[in-house]
Amino acid sequence: MERTLVLLKPDAVQRRLVGRIIARFEDAGLDIPRIETVTATAEQVRSHYPDDEEYLRSMGEKTVRAYAEAGKDCSAAFGTNDPVGIAQRIREQLVEYLTSGPMIKMLLCGPEAVTTVRRLIGATLPADADPDSIRGAFSNDSPIIAGQEGRAVMNLVHASGTPEEAESEIALWFPGL
Repeated sequence: MERTLVLLKPDAVQRRLVGRIIARFEDAGLDIPRIETVTATAEQVRSHYPDDEEYLRSMGEKTVRAYAEAGKDCSAAFGTNDPVGIAQRIREQLVEYLTSGPMIKMLLCGPEAVTTVRRLIGATLPADADPDSIRGAFSNDSPIIAGQEGRAVMNLVHASGTPEEAESEIALWFPGL
């Protein structure tokens, strides 16, 4: 049995999508041995999204790519085209976003739980997500709009990307498990 972490972000809670999202995980046969409502601290969110150059570069490159595909220039929204600089701004926007209201943190378990959950939630950017995925069905935000408004993309849910990342995130959000 593999474990993974899922965070239903403040927009999922505010839009009252929690039950519908949880049902998708249960319908896929995943167990939810721990589930709690939490209001994240800035310290927790900063620990969750590391201040690591490789991680930041990857995050920033996704944003640069999304802007290029839309025919837009990142420097207008972020003041730079440097992926690391862009990601540092996004990281702080994520802190503001994830501390803006209650979230649901869940420990999910099952065979290949990480892969199953990632498939169910869909691509990070809602416009790239399969229409049948959680993000594809319930979110329509974009990095362009978010950048213009100086905020993070509201994509409803976070899920660990690898089994190793899952164990690290579980330790952060569910200490002692």
